[in-house]
Amino acid sequence: MTLYPPAKINLGLNIVGKRPDGYHNLETVFYPLHDVTDILEVEIAEDGSSGSNCSSGTVELSLAGNPVDGDPEKNLVVKAYKVLAEQFQLPAMKVNLTKRIPMQAGMGGGSADAAYMLKAVNELAGLNLSDEELEAFALKLGADAPFFIKGKPCFATGVGEIFTPMNFSLEGYEVKFCKPEDISVSTADAFRNIPIKQPERSCMDIVLNEPIENWKQLLQNDFETTVFAKYPKLAEIKQQFYNDGAVYAAMTGSGSAIIAIYHG
Repeated sequence: MTLYPPAKINLGLNIVGKRPDGYHNLETVFYPLHDVTDILEVEIAEDGSSGSNCSSGTVELSLAGNPVDGDPEKNLVVKAYKVLAEQFQLPAMKVNLTKRIPMQAGMGGGSADAAYMLKAVNELAGLNLSDEELEAFALKLGADAPFFIKGKPCFATGVGEIFTPMNFSLEGYEVKFCKPEDISVSTADAFRNIPIKQPERSCMDIVLNEPIENWKQLLQNDFETTVFAKYPKLAEIKQQFYNDGAVYAAMTGSGSAIIAIYHG
């Protein structure tokens, strides 16, 4: 089975409160980019006859594409399998993951991979879990991971896990992005000293009711306050997009990618 986990972008992002558990409440619009994807290949491992190192109830992960730091056993794809293996008897599986979505960019690549692994295991193992059940498992893997189960534009609140579907499309526009190789923003650093405020208008209100030409003045990403101060190069990239004719440009999520929207 071959799947193509998509990237996502944030259209606006407001930090609206801090929770007793230390996390922050936010609001944002999630929008999928189905032309920017990783490649996830999943198959049930043969029972030792193919020379596989897999045994029953285990997953073997091979990585390609963009370099991935860290222990493969801690990869979200492996964690997704293990989350389901805690409750269901699963066959051993082999996974090839080709990374093309940039990491620490705020584009949700790891979360997308995890969500699509849940969907692959659900189908291959015949678990018959609903989208809502898969979203509950995905939430254990990342705040934005549930979004990728359905992968449709939505207004996200809470820590990013409460979704309101939106009838909205960027069809007819071109989305570009730039993620400098020498800049990676950790989520913890982005949240440090982040200002908390209630916006005058929600991201959903602006996206649905304002022409895209007005977003530059109205649709903000609060992370730009702290991240641009530390990495002024990102502010320069955003301005360059505007100089090149973008109708809207901003950071996406808490990472170091700047996205820009152009008339098609």
